[in-house]
Amino acid sequence: MTFKRRKSKTNIKNFFKVVKKSGAIATPTEVVEAKKKPLRGIYLLPNAFTTAALFCGFYAIVMGMNGNFEKATIAIFIAMVLDSLDGRVARLTNTQSEFGAQYDSLSDMVSFGAAPALVAYEWALRGLGQWGWLGAFIFCASTALRLARFNTNIHIVDKRYFQGIPCPAAAALVAGFIWSMTDLGISGTDLRWVTWILTVLAGLTMISNIPFYSFKDINFKRSVPFAVPLALVLAYVLIVSDPPKVLFGIFVLYLLSGYTIFLWRWRKGRPVSILQTEVEVHDEH
Repeated sequence: MTFKRRKSKTNIKNFFKVVKKSGAIATPTEVVEAKKKPLRGIYLLPNAFTTAALFCGFYAIVMGMNGNFEKATIAIFIAMVLDSLDGRVARLTNTQSEFGAQYDSLSDMVSFGAAPALVAYEWALRGLGQWGWLGAFIFCASTALRLARFNTNIHIVDKRYFQGIPCPAAAALVAGFIWSMTDLGISGTDLRWVTWILTVLAGLTMISNIPFYSFKDINFKRSVPFAVPLALVLAYVLIVSDPPKVLFGIFVLYLLSGYTIFLWRWRKGRPVSILQTEVEVHDEH
């Protein structure tokens, strides 16, 4: 059996240094496991984006407590943008680390779990008494469960789909609804039960097995037809024209897309769960 020569990563170099010092012989399985393990260092650039996302989540909570719901919801959307950048920056600069992965999950819990739940509670759910804080807790707890499940199932789930709606998208549903209604001048006291239903629905969808397209199989290095950049320009124009309503509408469509895929698979008799039951093993020759 021969092995293809690949570009060495920092963690691979460290692995072979330890092996060389100890005089042991590394097996192919150990080499593969070493390649899978993220680095253990702490890197400034990707963690700076994660810290900024964490700050936005904390800021959203403070603004929600002060009754400034527009700033609170905008901060949650900014946290979404920053959260989407930290992982990409880490991959581009080859600075992935176990610390960064755990720090990102804790930041997501604040920005997309506690912040939307508390903002929704302050805006509308407080007037429902026990039902209000229970609805907010369902969303918050679902976010924690969603993140824990994602971290443990990351190697066995089909990369094309998320298992349940991602917590940033669920947070965008709640924050987008509050932002849109605030922009229209509608008070949360008039939409208490609507807010409760949306908050609980978003929370339960996070911990469901409903498949949501992840967009991870899109190859950004390929050339695309001229219509694609034109569509992006039109999307930017729509978002800028009315950010709260357009963003909320986009994530409502994303929510419906997951349920559509679920129903289509169920109707065709296909497996509803997207968890792989077998691990594929590929040998290199």
